[in-house]
Amino acid sequence: MSEQFSKLDEADKEFIKNQHLFFVGTAGVDGRVNISPKGMDSLRVIDSHKVAWLNLTGSGNETAAHVLECQRMTLMFCAFKGKPQILRIYGKATAVHPRDEEWETTLGLFPTIPGTRQIFLLDIESVATSCGFSVPLYEHAGERDVLVSWAEKKGEDGVKKYWQDKNQKSIDGKPTGIFG
Repeated sequence: MSEQFSKLDEADKEFIKNQHLFFVGTAGVDGRVNISPKGMDSLRVIDSHKVAWLNLTGSGNETAAHVLECQRMTLMFCAFKGKPQILRIYGKATAVHPRDEEWETTLGLFPTIPGTRQIFLLDIESVATSCGFSVPLYEHAGERDVLVSWAEKKGEDGVKKYWQDKNQKSIDGKPTGIFG
């Protein structure tokens, strides 16, 4: 039922490419564990050992705070149609911010999405698959446009002000490093 691997194979890459939703799990040394659903066109498989995901502005910035303190990250993908499967990627993550040298190159992997906040690069340590037999079937009805509309309405300066007000500290009061 469950298998473990040291890298993504071609079937894993194809499975990931076909998913509309994935989940990101992180935790600091102490405090809350964070699990966030992610969608849109925000994930890229760089190669069998590395993935990148575009983190958009949200109500919190837990992932950034956790990665600063403890680089552990898990990505989970579930098949909601077709053959049942769950795929988890475990590894060490680093955040790339607009101020960082590799920002422009890494950002070029993704479409332009207003409200882009960071890009997380995940160096894969292991990959695990499991059956997913109990995951329900769902149909993808489309992407929500609420976040993009919100960011467009705020404008670049308004989004940065939001980061200043809401995204500098985690729920547990830990720094996120959004401004360096």
